[in-house]
This record gives sequence, structure tokens and C-alpha cells, in this order.
Amino acid sequence: MAVAGTLYTYPENWRAFKALIAAQYSGAKIKVLSTPPQFHFGQTNKTPEFLKKFPAGKVPAFEGDDGFCVFESNAIAHYVSNEELRGATKESAAQVLQWVSFADSDIVPPASTWVFPTLGIMQYNKQATECAKEEVRRILGLLDSHLKTRTFLVGECITLADITVVCTLLWLYKQVLEPPFRQPYENVNRWFVTCINQPQFKTILGELKLCEKMAQFDAKKFAENQPKKESSKKEKPPKEEKKAEKKEEKKPEPEEEMDECDQALAAEPKSKDPFSHLPKSPFSMDEFKRKYSNEDTLKVALPHFWEHFDKDGWSIWYAEYRFPEELAQTFMSCNLITGMFQRLDKLRKNAFASVILFGTNNDSSISGIWVFRGQELAFPLSPDWQVDYESYTWRKLDPDSEECKDLVKEYFLWEGSFKHVGKAFNQGKIFK
Repeated sequence: MAVAGTLYTYPENWRAFKALIAAQYSGAKIKVLSTPPQFHFGQTNKTPEFLKKFPAGKVPAFEGDDGFCVFESNAIAHYVSNEELRGATKESAAQVLQWVSFADSDIVPPASTWVFPTLGIMQYNKQATECAKEEVRRILGLLDSHLKTRTFLVGECITLADITVVCTLLWLYKQVLEPPFRQPYENVNRWFVTCINQPQFKTILGELKLCEKMAQFDAKKFAENQPKKESSKKEKPPKEEKKAEKKEEKKPEPEEEMDECDQALAAEPKSKDPFSHLPKSPFSMDEFKRKYSNEDTLKVALPHFWEHFDKDGWSIWYAEYRFPEELAQTFMSCNLITGMFQRLDKLRKNAFASVILFGTNNDSSISGIWVFRGQELAFPLSPDWQVDYESYTWRKLDPDSEECKDLVKEYFLWEGSFKHVGKAFNQGKIFK
């Protein structure tokens, strides 16, 4: 007897697609509740009635007509599948589970890091995105090799392995895998297109158009998706509002809205600015960062940097990780770098760095170029900034020297000979 029940989710949830496509193959009868008034994500799934059935409050969640309840998309997809989809033999069942697990552990993290900012649901991080792109290349290469002599991931027909991996790759193919990026992976492309053109996939996914141009982060779209900061404030009575307006008229308007860094500093009035004793510098770090983020590095950002750099008010340093023998997996090394920068957020107004991971697993090194306000190494100037810096050796560079100009060019461009490193380039630019 075919499975029948209700799937609670939200519209266009790729995780829910796994169960719905599997149901098309197995004949399971699934009713979908994804929109108000039947189901309102963020509200319905927080009610006592829903939590009694699904304690985690997560979606997708499945409730069978017989009262059986299960959450987590892979578990639901497995439950509504038939034996052929799950793997007809013990060996094929294990291989299906292998690819289902691979999708969650290896594909979802980099895919989310790369795609979510393009959808306006996550802040863009240049270093994290570049690392994610390299990881996606690795994954596509692995899949391409596996599919070189196979039509599907497991056996001679579509299984839950294909359904799960296709759904996990869905937003990559829709948003960012433009033709030049995906072209080297012919076997993956052939398999992906074969799957999405099966009637069972088309019924759920519709006509899928592959990405023509890589989507980029839209700061305006991201800002629109953020909750309004003023919404939680209570409105003042009319009389109080008039008084407040009169007072505000006497105060000059700020030149621009404070960002998160400025707000954090403003919230700590007792802490002394370590750079307050320095004279005002004509070099604008924010202006350079805008050039670096949005325009061509070689043709625009780099010339702008050297044209406006104030060598009396700023300094340039070369840093190298002290313990390369302790570096194991490259993704862990990237996390090491990222973690340092995340904890140095209050320094970003007065610093910029491009840090690169060189080499391969168990044979790598980390080095980079840093630009600081003032002539001293910035980290000891504040307890808030003393994060991991002692794990690096630091060497101040002469901005007029050819060595400095060459290093700045290579690390800012993220390309070059890197003769001082002696290892093959791998991945890992950090931008502050």
C-alpha cells in the first residue's frame, strides 16, 4: 500500500523537493501545505500542536494519514520512496546513503555560502565566497569522474542518490554555474540535465532554466530583506514627538548612517581609540575598499591604492603563519583564517588584509599582506584586537621598495609567482 500523508513546508523549498520527486516515482500520495492559511512558516511550526508532532519545529515535516510523523528531509524522502529508489541490494542501499550523506556534508555548505548572498538572504563575504567556489569545483570534479562511466550515481536507474544530489545542486545551476564555469564538467552536466528532464522531476521542478550569467551579491536586496531596526520602538505621544523634533532641529544631521562597526565603537564610550593621537590621514580606507570590492583590481583598485596611499599615516606588513606543520585539511585552514577576521571586526575601519592559503592537504602555508593605520603593529594597541596574531611572524615593509610593491600586487590580485612561498597556490583570500 502506497504511503499517503501531508508535507508541511514553505514555497520553493529545495529540501522538500526531494520527497516530492521520490513520491512521483514511488506512487506515494502527498498533500502539500506551504502557504497561509493552512500553513504559515515561522508561525504554524511554532505552535504547541505542531511541536507536539515535530519537536524540532523544522520543515519539511511529514504527517502520514496513519498518524506517523517524521521530520528531516532525507528521512522523509527515504520514507516515501520505494525499494528501487532506496537501493534494491544491501550494497546499493549503502551507496545511496553514501551520496545522500555526501550531499549534506560536502555540497550544501559551499553551495549555501556562494548562492545565499546572491538571493539576498545572507551577507556577502569575499573570502568565504572564493573558498566556496573552489570547493564547488572540487565537488563537481569528483562527481564528473564518478559519472564518466555511469549514467546515474548508483546502478542503472534513478535512485534517491540522484534525486538528493540534483536537488542539492539545484540553486547552483540556477544562480551561479554559468556556462564557462560548468563547461569542464561535461559528465555532471549531462547527468543533471538527464535527471531534471525526467517526467517525475519536471512535475515538481517545472521547466528549469540553467544559469546564463553568474548572479552577484545585491547589497540593496539584502538590506531590503533585513528587519527594520526602528520597528521595535514604541511611538511617542504627539506632544513628546513635537518636543523631540524641536530638540533635533538644533542638532546637525550626521553625514551618514553609522554602520555596525561604528555602532559597536559608539556603544563603548569609555574605551580609548588607539589611533586618536594620530593626525588625520588623506588616505581613505573605505574608498579603497569600495574600489577593491566593486572594480577591477589590476586596472582600478591597485592604481588607486598607490596613488592615494599615505606612507606617513599607514604602514604595510608581511605576515606568515608560524606553524605550517600543524596545518592539516585546507578547509580547516580557511576556517582558521576566517575565524581570526571575524573576531577582528572592530579593526576593519583601520586595516585591510589579503591572506592566502598555499599548498594542499597536510602540506600548506598561510601568508598575507596587511595594511594598518599608523606605523606600529596594530594588534597590541587594544585587548580587543589581540586575536591569533602571535601565531604569525610580522615584518614591516618599505612602501617605496620593489619588494613591497611586488608583494602588494601579488596578494591583492591573488595571482603571481609567489617565489617566496615555494608551494603551489591553493585558495583563501581574506578581505577586510
